[in-house]
Amino acid sequence: MRSIAINKVNKLVMAAIMTVAAALVITAQENSPRVPEIPAGCENLQADAGSEVAVRFFAVGVQVYWWNGSTWGFVGPMATLYADESLNGKVGTHYGGPTWKTNSGSLVIGKNPVRCTPDPESIPWLLLEVDEVDGEGIFRDVTYIQRVNTQGGKAPSTPGTYDGERVEVPYTAVYVFYRPGN
Repeated sequence: MRSIAINKVNKLVMAAIMTVAAALVITAQENSPRVPEIPAGCENLQADAGSEVAVRFFAVGVQVYWWNGSTWGFVGPMATLYADESLNGKVGTHYGGPTWKTNSGSLVIGKNPVRCTPDPESIPWLLLEVDEVDGEGIFRDVTYIQRVNTQGGKAPSTPGTYDGERVEVPYTAVYVFYRPGN
């Protein structure tokens, strides 16, 4: 009798997990077809004609800087990627390279960033070419990555207090991943 009750609970738990997983995938897909609005003066951030949005993720993290005794040098980002702008459903991470990796193991590395700074108080918006893709999954056919709608993340405007000082500056951004259109 007890094992029947445990089996029912296990089935309910599995059903709940599957429902949440399906909702996360649907949320990511619902967010994916929209190309972000690019402000005037930043038209160089458009992906090639014929590209379509594969997926978009919302990032919350830090930009890491190191004081070399005279200037702040960029070390790299560390961010968590979410399925929607309400920060529901952690889907992966973003770190130096620049690299994006999903929880399912799909990985993409960008190169040759094109920059535009619509908000002088925040890190630039970017368009990157894809340098490397690893694993099957959402990044498999990705050719471009945009970083848009950035908030924060700029290097400190004041000098460091000692050589080798490291700071983490909070930032948010939207990352949009493109693939060739059909």
